[in-house]
Amino acid sequence: MTVRTRIAPSPTGDPHVGTAYMALFNWAFAKSQGGEFIVRIEDTDVARSTPESERMILEALKWIGIPWDEGPDIGGPHAPYRQSERKDLYRQHAEQLVDAGHAFACFCTPGRLDEVRAEQRAAGDNPGYDGRCLALPADEVADRIGKGEAHVIRMRIPEEGTCRFHDELRGAIEIPYSQVDMQVLIKADGFATYHLAVVIDDHLMGISHILRGEEWINSVPKHQLLFGYFGWDMPVMIHLPLLRNPDQSKLSKRKNPTSINFYRDAGYLPEALVNYLGMMGWSMPDEREMFDKEEFMAVFDVHRISLGGPVFDLEKLNWLNGQYVRKLDADDFMDRLAQWSVNRDRLSELVPMIQERTEHFADIIPQVDYLLGDRRTLTAADFEHKKLDAEAVGEILYYVSQDLDGLRPWERDGLYALCQEQADHMGLKMRDFLFPLFVAISGRAISLPLFDSMMFLGSDITRLRLREALNAVGVSKKQTKRLDKRYRAFRR
Repeated sequence: MTVRTRIAPSPTGDPHVGTAYMALFNWAFAKSQGGEFIVRIEDTDVARSTPESERMILEALKWIGIPWDEGPDIGGPHAPYRQSERKDLYRQHAEQLVDAGHAFACFCTPGRLDEVRAEQRAAGDNPGYDGRCLALPADEVADRIGKGEAHVIRMRIPEEGTCRFHDELRGAIEIPYSQVDMQVLIKADGFATYHLAVVIDDHLMGISHILRGEEWINSVPKHQLLFGYFGWDMPVMIHLPLLRNPDQSKLSKRKNPTSINFYRDAGYLPEALVNYLGMMGWSMPDEREMFDKEEFMAVFDVHRISLGGPVFDLEKLNWLNGQYVRKLDADDFMDRLAQWSVNRDRLSELVPMIQERTEHFADIIPQVDYLLGDRRTLTAADFEHKKLDAEAVGEILYYVSQDLDGLRPWERDGLYALCQEQADHMGLKMRDFLFPLFVAISGRAISLPLFDSMMFLGSDITRLRLREALNAVGVSKKQTKRLDKRYRAFRR
């Protein structure tokens, strides 16, 4: 049997370091067994998926140096590798399930389902589908579908019993079917959900081993049932531990930079980042901390993975990256520095901002120091303003940071529009509203144009600086909860 592994990121945001972590371990396992590693794009969430996000994900994986054998950019024998291009295939398989009695049409409206779940929660029960459409007569179903009534296709779940399966890292796992909802397989818009598409694709693409995050363990019963309904063998399951913040919470962009692009733009070396990801729940047999991906792959043994939540610690990554930087010879150091920021393409983004403000070249460095490096450390005193009290400053920083988390695409006009909207909501002049943002981004009250600076820095570094500014002004957890409540009311 040829070992085949995959990663299947959703193109709904920035390329996540968790994706790189999964890619590294899937690649290493496959190659250590003489197998193949593929990339598949799971874009069934049509409303949130974007070509821009897909492009960034593929570019980020190339930057860290994880190659794949098949994928949406290079093709392969199991193309297409985008789920949005496999819609008809999923529909055909869903109809097979309906014909075999393993799935059924459900006509319940979202409003009714919300009411049912609310009643279940009030009664202390697990919220889930109540089976209302499970036994509808076939002629009624055909008639309602023929009339164009909106519906989804759901899978049947055994009414009793337990799902039992084996995980290579965790051993035997049991989950009662009473905890498993009757999953929607085909949505009302005709697109498959993740759960149907992933099973079909993993089978048809010959995936032998599934290495994915432990958050998917509770989905195994649905997937195991689907593999069984189709009469297919289920791949070997290996659920890896999730990356954690230093406080043991799940790694999230609210507490740590999570985008691969952040680490690229901040000047980390890709080989250092890959090395660090290889240390997440893993250690080399000889316990050394510095190794490249080929050395990692050569000794990779999935059973050496620790189930303790690996902590993604920026200080440790900074130390490791420094070791790699200091290993470079002078020529390579200069080349890497040029590739990172001091190159013609990068400088071309700065020229429109600085040329009209420059009398001689010595003027340039003081203007752009916060763009080419870290801006200085901030204190609450930096945000003092005659027209803004501390609460207003915190509100501005929090509101903007929340809006930027979901801003797509990252464009100057979009940045300006959301700030103008918030300034109007708070009854502030735009000049006063922007003051805390100038300080957060540049470390000073007057700098190069704010929105041009944010465009140059990119979304990841911009968001990080806003989070750091919130810490500098001393916004407490209690204040954060209050700000979040007001923000949600504002955006409702």
